[in-house]
Amino acid sequence: MSRDTETGRAAKLKHINEIAAALGVPADDLVHYGKYKAKLPLKLIDLEKAKTGRLILVSAISPTPAGEGKTTVSIGLSLGLNRIGRKTAVVLREPSLGPVFGIKGGATGGGLSQVLPMEDINLHFTGDFAAIEKAHNLLAAVIDNNIQNKKNNLGLDPRTVAWRRVMDMNDRSLRKIIVGLGGTMSGVPRETGFDIVAASEVMAILCLSNDLGHLKEKLGNIFVGYTYDHKPVYARDLKVSGAMAALLKDAIMPNLVQTSEGTPAIIHGGPFANIAHGCNSVIATRMGLTLSDYVVTEAGFAFELGAEKFLDIKCRYAGLCPSAAVLVATVRALKYHGGADLKELAKPDPGLVSKGLENMEKHIENMKRFELSPVVAINRFASDTEEELSVIKERCGQLGVPVAVADVWGQGGAGALELAEKVAKAAEDNRACAFKPLYDWEWPVEKKIEAIAGKMYGARHIDYTSKAKKDLEKINGLGLGNLPICIAKTQKSLSDNPELIGRPKDFVVTVREIEIASGAGFLIPITGDIMRMPGLPEHPASENIDIDADGNITGLF
Repeated sequence: MSRDTETGRAAKLKHINEIAAALGVPADDLVHYGKYKAKLPLKLIDLEKAKTGRLILVSAISPTPAGEGKTTVSIGLSLGLNRIGRKTAVVLREPSLGPVFGIKGGATGGGLSQVLPMEDINLHFTGDFAAIEKAHNLLAAVIDNNIQNKKNNLGLDPRTVAWRRVMDMNDRSLRKIIVGLGGTMSGVPRETGFDIVAASEVMAILCLSNDLGHLKEKLGNIFVGYTYDHKPVYARDLKVSGAMAALLKDAIMPNLVQTSEGTPAIIHGGPFANIAHGCNSVIATRMGLTLSDYVVTEAGFAFELGAEKFLDIKCRYAGLCPSAAVLVATVRALKYHGGADLKELAKPDPGLVSKGLENMEKHIENMKRFELSPVVAINRFASDTEEELSVIKERCGQLGVPVAVADVWGQGGAGALELAEKVAKAAEDNRACAFKPLYDWEWPVEKKIEAIAGKMYGARHIDYTSKAKKDLEKINGLGLGNLPICIAKTQKSLSDNPELIGRPKDFVVTVREIEIASGAGFLIPITGDIMRMPGLPEHPASENIDIDADGNITGLF
């Protein structure tokens, strides 16, 4: 059994009513899912109160196989802020079963900085992902039924249908499939495929909706394809958005759980940042800001991915603004970006740490492009030496960036006190709470893509395939060119090539195609070899997961 599992299981959980009481929420207002989980009804959100809360964004340097622990730091920071007297909730995304059974394992923090009950959150939780999957696939079924139907149909051309199916599992065999085989009673044959639920537009819609009515409206705006006479077809034309919204009536409510120190945690939604917009729901963030004075939230993967989308998409749609921004770095990750072999990361080497700092420096530059004032959090591992830590702290000092070492895995909130003090100061000094967007939504699509790839990634040029150029024509023809941009790109590099670690320069980003997410309200340029349905590794994490006769689950970490 791993230390993370032992620590989580040893924690004495409080009844969820007690957690809610700390937020001022009566037990009668909760929708209970047993003793330790509940949903928070949307009526609790107070938009005026939410404007007074301080939002703390946690991001990271480019991910490595060594792991950075961004979720662990987010949880630990919330614990530290509570310890120094700031009423704080941590607001996070829900884990996907794809990574849980794939390569990353569970996503509920670790050590003494976890959200609990860990097993429930990492697996089915309260059924939100299942509801999103069903709503998404209902639209897929209705589309194929409309094509099949001889009397009640829209004349939808199956060759133009853009809507695929989803499931919450990594399964490369389903990326491209043919449906409708078996004769005239089994549908019209056409090529389609599956994406993972985290990449579903329904997931993005849920996470960017204000309420149930707004959700239904956005579901109706989903672009489906064209009729044979080239008229666009949306989900509302199929009269399915109401039924889809009905399936999501509970999923739209954010989930309340607790941290390993018994403080509130709100977890809701789970889009990936490399293939979607990488943030928890607007509703959950507003709920946290209503019920707490501080909210710590994270955006997926590194700053140029999740955080850029958090700022340019989520914050602009929702009118949110972070009071402070934290950049998580580790000695091990910096050594990897400096060229260290993965097997040698525990070996002390200040020189490689120094060499890898260029990746951290680029992310700091990116944060400053938004006119944010970053605080660097060094997530400490047992193998780190003082000399290696000093290399990072010295460079941060030269850049004029506050920095703190955080041992949140080993000490929980006690290991984040210095970080909490520096983040609180940054948040309280930022009275105006304003950030500068990277681009204007009214710019042409190509100019917006160039702004992101050029300024955030450091690309020299953007190449568009013939398919991407045709997609641009379609987007402009539909009048959707004013939507924000959500680039699908590898998380492993600042570029679209996962092999280019550190701070690559003079590279070209290739846009392979551009998907339309008109319901969610953004466009998705797909770059490089990125897939919206991941595959399992040679030895998936599922090999290590087991359950005993008493129902105790092991191997989620």
